[in-house]
Amino acid sequence: MTTGEQDPQQDTRVEDYAELAAVGPYGVHPGHALITMVEPHPGHEYAYNRWYEDDHYYAGAMAMPWMYAGRRWVATRELQELRYPEKSTVAQPVTAGCYLSTYWVTQGRYDEHMKWTVGINKRLNRDGRVYQDRTHVFTSFQDHAATVYRDGAAGPRDFHALDHPYEGLVVQVVDADGPEQRAELLEWLRSRALPKRLHGGPAAMVTVFRPTPLPGDRMTYVKQVEGVDTRLTLLWFLQQDPRTCWDRFQELDTEVAEAGLGRVELVAPFIPTVPGTDRYVDQLR
Repeated sequence: MTTGEQDPQQDTRVEDYAELAAVGPYGVHPGHALITMVEPHPGHEYAYNRWYEDDHYYAGAMAMPWMYAGRRWVATRELQELRYPEKSTVAQPVTAGCYLSTYWVTQGRYDEHMKWTVGINKRLNRDGRVYQDRTHVFTSFQDHAATVYRDGAAGPRDFHALDHPYEGLVVQVVDADGPEQRAELLEWLRSRALPKRLHGGPAAMVTVFRPTPLPGDRMTYVKQVEGVDTRLTLLWFLQQDPRTCWDRFQELDTEVAEAGLGRVELVAPFIPTVPGTDRYVDQLR
């Protein structure tokens, strides 16, 4: 560091925080989400898991402004083999992507969060704190479109979903033929299909999101988001292990196809990781 340069570790601009806190939205609703499904390269499973849990989950996510809730999920080989359809445009092969992380971002704070996340990830990469031996299978920021509850006003809300001890998660990705068809698909899901599927079942809620394009200055190892105008991502929050109730999630692709509103490109079950441990790492292959 030459004379007159400011050490970036010491230059915290602490006074700016008081000004920033006084302006802009600061509600609790998940206006946006980061949904990222990743496959560690063979032989790197343990190292990837420790890097993500011990460093990146915090430094690359939870410590950032406006990202206020997060949870990690895992698909053991047994869970991976339940996925469908076999020919998926999301995951090739459909079993790819054994780790999933989900995060909520405060409504109306997407732009502010993206400024920070691009900057911090460039810094982490420069400082050698980004694990390279993994592939992003399905990673995107998404805007909240709807939440449908099984029990109405009773039970946790969607802003509680990543803190409540749900025992499983099912990710469903649906592609419509175009923007107008996506609007029809969303309305059909919200008013008819999801309430019917939720009734008496193991899922307490379904959150529905629309993907947003990543900024041009994103990290090069994260590909641009597909289906920005046509795709919906559904997160089914389960009160039991998905293996015990998988019959409730059969034929989601047939249901959408018969309605003539789109194509299901992925239905994938996960269970929560146990933070601070390597549980399930030996069951990924």
